[in-house]
Amino acid sequence: MSNIGEQIKKYRIEKGITQEQLGNLIGVTTQAVSRWERGGTPDAEVIPAISDVLGVSTDALFGREQQSFALSLARQLSSMPQEKAFQYAFSICWAIEIGLVGDVSAIDDFLNKYIDYSMPEEIKNNNYYAKIIFDSGIANARLAPDFKHFFLLSETDSSSPVKLSDTEKLRKVFSVFADKKLLSIIIYIYSKPNMPIASSLISKQTGIELHEVDRCMEILCKNNITTHTVIATAEGEINAYAFRKESFAVPLLCFADEIAQDNLRPFFGGFERKKPLL
Repeated sequence: MSNIGEQIKKYRIEKGITQEQLGNLIGVTTQAVSRWERGGTPDAEVIPAISDVLGVSTDALFGREQQSFALSLARQLSSMPQEKAFQYAFSICWAIEIGLVGDVSAIDDFLNKYIDYSMPEEIKNNNYYAKIIFDSGIANARLAPDFKHFFLLSETDSSSPVKLSDTEKLRKVFSVFADKKLLSIIIYIYSKPNMPIASSLISKQTGIELHEVDRCMEILCKNNITTHTVIATAEGEINAYAFRKESFAVPLLCFADEIAQDNLRPFFGGFERKKPLL
């Protein structure tokens, strides 16, 4: 059985907090935390507080729970403030991208610098891409000053490619984003909080005539990109629209933006796929 002090130190470091911070959060001194981590045992009444702060079970503190990395990560993320959790999750995604290449030397070359984004200022302003295309799956990541995303496709059956919907259905989806008016409305609506926006305001902000806005919105609603509601006002009922909470369009727009880049420069990757992509 692992020493509880060793477990406290392990989970404290994983959570990214100091001995002083842990002590403050559970109401003990830094010296007490240090004493536990050198082999001491905390009083029984503070163990639940330690468990809560570190985001692990009391069994884990005593080494009785063999936590998988996935379970440990899920608990760690759930205990973080939302903004910090998303930042940390992306760093894990970047680590996955680098690890999947299977080149140990790449870890030291790229991992710390690009996870922490601690490169020189002139480099930070660029877009960086990682592309991995293997028979077992595909992983793509983009790292930019204000634009970070990650995609992972895991294929358990290495003998068959991905099965997509029929091409006619896909064509209809892409035709929506290829229409200038529809795309202008999509981008405008997604630039606002998720609340109903009147047709008249959409018309004013996009420069599209009001009757055309309602026609476009009917198409967007039909394609599950926006939702429609009617708002009663002193002047009568008006049409209003909001983007769907599932935000189907956002990932597609992110990757379309990547394709549209003039300076696409994947700096890191692996391309060893032998079977078809689709």
